[in-house]
Amino acid sequence: MIEHSTSIFAEMSNLAIQTESINLGQGFPDTDGPQEMKDTAERCIQEGLGNQYPPPHGLPALRHAVAVHQHRFYGLTVDGDTEVVITTGASEALQSAVLALIDSDDEVIMFEPWFDVYAAAISLARGVRVGVPLVGPGLRPDLDRLADAITPRTRMILLNSPHNPTGIVFTRAELQVIADLAITHNLIVLSDEAYEHLWFDEHQHIPISTLPGMFERTVTVGSGGKSFSFTGWKIGWASGPRHLISAVRVVRQHLTYVSGGPFQYAMAEGLALPDQYFTEFRKGMSERRDVLSAGLDELGLRVIPSQGTYFLTTDVTPLGFTDGLEFCRQIPERAHVVAIPHQAFCDDDSIGAPYVRWAFCKQIPVLGEAVRRLQSLV
Repeated sequence: MIEHSTSIFAEMSNLAIQTESINLGQGFPDTDGPQEMKDTAERCIQEGLGNQYPPPHGLPALRHAVAVHQHRFYGLTVDGDTEVVITTGASEALQSAVLALIDSDDEVIMFEPWFDVYAAAISLARGVRVGVPLVGPGLRPDLDRLADAITPRTRMILLNSPHNPTGIVFTRAELQVIADLAITHNLIVLSDEAYEHLWFDEHQHIPISTLPGMFERTVTVGSGGKSFSFTGWKIGWASGPRHLISAVRVVRQHLTYVSGGPFQYAMAEGLALPDQYFTEFRKGMSERRDVLSAGLDELGLRVIPSQGTYFLTTDVTPLGFTDGLEFCRQIPERAHVVAIPHQAFCDDDSIGAPYVRWAFCKQIPVLGEAVRRLQSLV
């Protein structure tokens, strides 16, 4: 039997509308990305470029731009013709990869808390999800538990770094342990790197596919929406070895078939932007992170430092709450602010119970107003 549930994002976004709350739950920016990308999309629409079905695996211009990007930033050699597929957002890339590579009763290991799309994908593939907790005050991966979780039925490790919802970035040492286990047990790694350009301070993102022996067993997923602040365009991609990407392509073409053509041209231009864009992008988001972190800390919440993504996590127990879900259901009425509980991303409620995720990809005055409203809880 396939199990599905209502998305926590739908519930909390509806609460935000009903209570006229500031929505720090859903991860979308409130400002647009580069103007030149918008200009390209508009020009393509006017000139008829991409207004009809693009090629089913994505425009060659974007597939090759993804390949160039992977080499430019990570030194990976990827064939844009055979080792890249363009998808309707990173979520479709993830869904397609799981459906293509997981059979009934195959086990998929993922770190808990996990993004809810993963659970839905595994359920649709009739696989079995196996959670391994992020533990300790910094919510780091329990690598001993990871090793113990592997069985003869394990087929895949689903990795996410920079990690949603916690905001941690996996270290090279942590990735090496995961890589060693994948190689030893002949596992596929599905690596969700939607936030690859949003790492902060010294916590640089390292794709696991760059580690020795890992490219040939890794499907890497990227997101144009997250990298360029155009989440509504829903353009993502998967890259990796031909034998894995060909399987992903077969499934993906039976889902949405193709994705927005004019936006694909614009994303190809975005991937070629100079390094300064990506540096300034990180700088702007880290400033927003610092504003929200400081404000929540002053309220008495224990802030777990965000190393990447749009998100930071807090422990709500210092304010007298023991249940993050209850906290998130109360604050729209009490403070007119919305956040997301970690419990929505856990099979084991005890792992996520005290934690709440906040999105800081908003304008600084909006974040300041949210903190001001939350003062009513203290």
